[in-house]
Amino acid sequence: MSEKIAPEIESFLLYLKSRGRSDNTIVNYSVDLNQFAEYLKRQGITDVSAIDRDSVRIFLSNILGIGSAKTSAARKLSAVRGFIRWLSIRGIINTDPGEGLKGPKLPSSLPRALSYEDTVKLLTDGPEKGKHYMRDRLILELMYGSGLRVSEVIGLNWDKVELDERMLTILGKGSKERRVPFGTGVQELLQEWNTFTKNDGNGPVFQSEKDAERLTVRTVHRLVLKAAKRVGLYGVSPHTLRHCFATHMLERGAPLRVVQELLGHDSIATTQRYLLITTDQIKKSYMESHPRARG
Repeated sequence: MSEKIAPEIESFLLYLKSRGRSDNTIVNYSVDLNQFAEYLKRQGITDVSAIDRDSVRIFLSNILGIGSAKTSAARKLSAVRGFIRWLSIRGIINTDPGEGLKGPKLPSSLPRALSYEDTVKLLTDGPEKGKHYMRDRLILELMYGSGLRVSEVIGLNWDKVELDERMLTILGKGSKERRVPFGTGVQELLQEWNTFTKNDGNGPVFQSEKDAERLTVRTVHRLVLKAAKRVGLYGVSPHTLRHCFATHMLERGAPLRVVQELLGHDSIATTQRYLLITTDQIKKSYMESHPRARG
């Protein structure tokens, strides 16, 4: 049975959309897979049944050979692997030629944490006074004050907010729930926002003014970038605030296991990747904690 490549790519992208993948992911996968299809066409491969391990491996080598960044090449390989795995599951190809194929080794990098002083400036001076000031200030405070991901902020419902107890029930990655606290400053902002929006105790904490029920990831990214730019900070993203939350807690003596729970990480190794522990911190902890550190 002949299965042309381009229509199968379109079907795969529709499948991703039906699974709730973001528009950004679908656009990136479309670009990457059409680049893969062009490469296959130059090799005389016009049918998905002819895709084999060598064609995937050589495509990746060519991408790296023309100077693509390793992160870009890794993303392209991820798109191709997802596509051919989908073909294999549907029985269009007999084996999965991408199985076990490793991409380029990515350099390990730590996200940058702001100083506490710069963080306070971002939270208090960054949001533009105007229509969305209260909303934007609350979003920034939640991401830093409770270490929330963007998806967790926009997915937060009022019935998961315990104002008196100052606790949130968060639906994190893998649909896993966790409870995280928030400070008195966030409590006051939430109370003000609740009154302002005339909430009845249900529904999203942050509703979109447009057709969508909730704010979009893009809206949150945009407001963070805008707030940072207003106070002269650059290279700041929503994840920067989550990283600041973890780093500042660690610097002030919070146990790594507690930070792990608050961030919702399955593995403590993931938490360690987020946290830059300085030599001074290690020495300070040793001197304060080991019974024979001072002789």
